[in-house]
Amino acid sequence: MKHFIHRVGRLAALALAAGFLSVPAQADVLIDNANGYTLDEAGNLIRFTGLVFDSDTGRVTDVLRRGDNYPEGLDTRYDMQGRTVIPGLIDAHGHLMGLGYNAIQLDLSDTTSLDDAMARLAQYSADNPTLRWVIGRGWNQERWGLDRFPTAADLDAAVPNRPVWLVRVDGHAGVANSNAMTAAGITPASQAPSGGRIGRDGNQPNGVFVDAAMALVANAIPTPEPPVRDMALREAQSLLLSYGVTTMHDMGTTADDWSVVRRAGDRGLLNVRVISYAGSLETLLDIAGDGMTPWLYDGHLRMVGLKIYGDGALGSRGALLNAPYSDAPGETGLALIDSIGLRNRLSRLSLDRFQAAIHAIGDRANRDALGAIEELATRYTDDRRWRIEHAQIVDPADLERFGRHGIIASMQPVHQTSDRLMAEARLGPDRLIGAYAWNTMLRNGSTLAFGSDFPVENPNPFPGLAVAISRQDANGEPSGGWQAHERISLQQAFAAFTTSGAFAGFAEGQVGRLGEGLYADFIILDRDIFDATPQQIRDTQVAETWVGGQRVWVRGATDAPPMDAPVGPMINYDEDVGR
Repeated sequence: MKHFIHRVGRLAALALAAGFLSVPAQADVLIDNANGYTLDEAGNLIRFTGLVFDSDTGRVTDVLRRGDNYPEGLDTRYDMQGRTVIPGLIDAHGHLMGLGYNAIQLDLSDTTSLDDAMARLAQYSADNPTLRWVIGRGWNQERWGLDRFPTAADLDAAVPNRPVWLVRVDGHAGVANSNAMTAAGITPASQAPSGGRIGRDGNQPNGVFVDAAMALVANAIPTPEPPVRDMALREAQSLLLSYGVTTMHDMGTTADDWSVVRRAGDRGLLNVRVISYAGSLETLLDIAGDGMTPWLYDGHLRMVGLKIYGDGALGSRGALLNAPYSDAPGETGLALIDSIGLRNRLSRLSLDRFQAAIHAIGDRANRDALGAIEELATRYTDDRRWRIEHAQIVDPADLERFGRHGIIASMQPVHQTSDRLMAEARLGPDRLIGAYAWNTMLRNGSTLAFGSDFPVENPNPFPGLAVAISRQDANGEPSGGWQAHERISLQQAFAAFTTSGAFAGFAEGQVGRLGEGLYADFIILDRDIFDATPQQIRDTQVAETWVGGQRVWVRGATDAPPMDAPVGPMINYDEDVGR
């Protein structure tokens, strides 16, 4: 093997000494000496030591295995020094601007009691005296050990002088204080829309609004100014890139959300790839017209379909069930769209080949979604990639139906550990046989695409990988794994966060694996996840994140932009090299 000739010039040497070095605009770049893993077109896990990409297009030109010769014409080599390199991960179900707003608003996700949350609320209000409304998210009465939702009376005691609106961790319930209800025009005569519920003490609204009823308050909140929205997007991107998420599926994109992302793209500030599912048919048609949009900003943005809500969530007892809740015998959940409406919506989408992503958590909602897809699939027999989002509680009799018509089960592994005890309380163990059934989904022939549902859960995909193969939480509970027969292999989980996530968004020709012609989206890890325990996988940290051949995030970098941090030894070639 010929010796590499070091030709780092004086300026480059000074840049390295100062602790930063940007990727030069060369034609071909080699990521070398890597402990690399990717999937091939057939889904096989392959190892590689080198990755070659064209820095002008950001696309891979070659993947090198041990013993392969270097291609000719290489300009720059980056030595990974044996570190693990994998494709950028894909979150198949998240809420981009929700994550960003969470980062700049009151975050209650780690509160342990109602008193803790109210103290946090009071302090946040005192620290931000200019806010017209106090907005927050993340409360979870189950984590608090509270057998009720917080109410306006609780919020009034903490913040009596300004409107307050706090959304539950799952996004399917919210609580308003008295000022907020007054601002929204809520009175004892107010009625919940179809698919919603207003909590009451006697005839008086008590501040709790579930599912569709949340809009009664949310619509009264002033729209954030553009600089605030831009800040939220920056925060969301930074979080995602820090966890190695290079592509995400945005579920419920609003017109304002689209404008924020487009503005970032116009300014060259959009680093995360966004596959968008509009939150309303009107938004979809206004933006995309009569078909999926083209890829914008070198493959960074595309609107492909519509998010449709079939029901609510378990935590708020809005998930639609076949039988009443075990801990609330009079309730079966909320249908957010009826059977005819769902079929009409799928038919309308199908006319222009838009993709449908149906939110279904309860067993009745999943059954209704399956029935509607089966009916439409007899008319549209080509590659439609029907999606069911969450697919959490499924009647065992319906599980095999997920293998028909190319249905994609878009699921979130961390929901299984976060919701386990609550799900057992809501339904009882006998009705959870078909719950979070990842292995069964695969065995029945469904495509499994994984995500986190951020900001409901943390966007870090590595706990999701750990849960998928163990069915255990961060404390190793329960011993042996909950319904351990539904565990899947690490390779299967890896595919669900990469190639299947790309396939689920019609993006398999762009991202999802490292191969010739695909974008050079990859991440450098602090450990080999394919030689690690579930706990070690959970604790994995990303060292660097690259998108389209550009380094866009580096752990520990403090200078802006982060891509100006060192990646390791760089060698310029002045002769052909081989090995």
